[in-house]
Amino acid sequence: MIVGLSMAEICSSYPTSGGLYYWSAKLAGPNWAPFASWITGWFNIVGQWAVTTSVDFSLAQLIQVIILLSTGGKNGGGYEASKYVVIAMHGGILLLHAALNSLPISLLSFFGQLAAAWNLVGVVVLTILIPLVATERASAKFVFTHFNTDNGDGINSKAYIFVLGLLMSQYTLTGYDASAHMTEETKNADKNGQKGIISAIGISVIFGWFYILGITFAVTNISYLLSEDNDAGGYAIAEIFYLAFKKRYGSGVGGIICLGVVAVAIFFCGMSSVTSNSRMAYAFSRDGAMPLSSLWHKVNKQEVPINAVWLSAVISFCMALTYLGSEVAFQAMVSIATIGLYIAYALPIFFRLTLARKSFIPGPFNLGRYGVLVGWIAVLWVATISILFSLPVTYPITNETLNYTPVAVGGLLILTISSWILSARHWFRGPVTNVEI
Repeated sequence: MIVGLSMAEICSSYPTSGGLYYWSAKLAGPNWAPFASWITGWFNIVGQWAVTTSVDFSLAQLIQVIILLSTGGKNGGGYEASKYVVIAMHGGILLLHAALNSLPISLLSFFGQLAAAWNLVGVVVLTILIPLVATERASAKFVFTHFNTDNGDGINSKAYIFVLGLLMSQYTLTGYDASAHMTEETKNADKNGQKGIISAIGISVIFGWFYILGITFAVTNISYLLSEDNDAGGYAIAEIFYLAFKKRYGSGVGGIICLGVVAVAIFFCGMSSVTSNSRMAYAFSRDGAMPLSSLWHKVNKQEVPINAVWLSAVISFCMALTYLGSEVAFQAMVSIATIGLYIAYALPIFFRLTLARKSFIPGPFNLGRYGVLVGWIAVLWVATISILFSLPVTYPITNETLNYTPVAVGGLLILTISSWILSARHWFRGPVTNVEI
């Protein structure tokens, strides 16, 4: 929320579809603007592509588990899709998302409202239904104090488990910069852009917290939920839903339906992610930062950046193909979705606190005298998680268990800076002013 508040303050001052990289350019000043916008823009757009990849891939995996359970489960001869089938599902989902994002903005807005309603109602229903149906419930002491030290990953430290547990919530709370990327298609952008950022975080925190509590109260045997020998093949959340209904009613059909509710929510999330991707790619190419920029910033008769939409879908599919070669490589690449994005979030905040400390002019929404304090906390938090999420997640450390996140994020940093030094510094001038004010 602190990171989001700092971003909202800047968004209120600079409501453009370029979002983060435009902010960095304005806040870094004329001398540093091109470099600041270059590095922020590339971390942002690659991070967004990684988010789309991970969201739609997780949906493909969930659909595979739903099919497995619907055909009898792993222990009942159910159909287990190969990794090639999962990739094909992933491609099909991206195809649907690209098609939906090719529709006029009015229709896309309707789907966005439907998505919000589905998520809120779905979360409330599942939060109440799952623990209510479960025949065995965990105690409050277990839910709030238990650390799974018997995890098979060689990690027994409760503090270390807590640190690693931050990753999932941090990954979940990403993408709220989408409101900034949609500001050029939003009424009263200097007021509504930041409302979108703050409300996206706030609603996710409140409803997500109660959802996790409801599900956790239905958890009693962690090791079984994580076992690849259970009906869901080790997909823990699916096994929780399936078992809750099977033990109560003798059939897990209700649990499968609940998984369908989750699947639709993830589908809407992926759809919104492609929307954000395309607007960022459109804005970045409009300023000449991407190869073949003239192609990606074209819009159709409905003012939709159609080429940028399909570009985002294709790149996200290509990023997922690494899964066929190495699951470790895939996980490392997807890690950019969290750390890469948060670095992009922190850069304009950092420039606002340093280079623009005296020149920054707040918009309608501002934090007043607390803006600097909140900003520094946000920057320090991003620096902290960038270190924490690079730590090993399994011991002993081998080629297969090493956390390759520093390699992926470091590789992106090296490529971005190298391309700047070797080429972009000679021609990239940052965001282009299209309208004289």
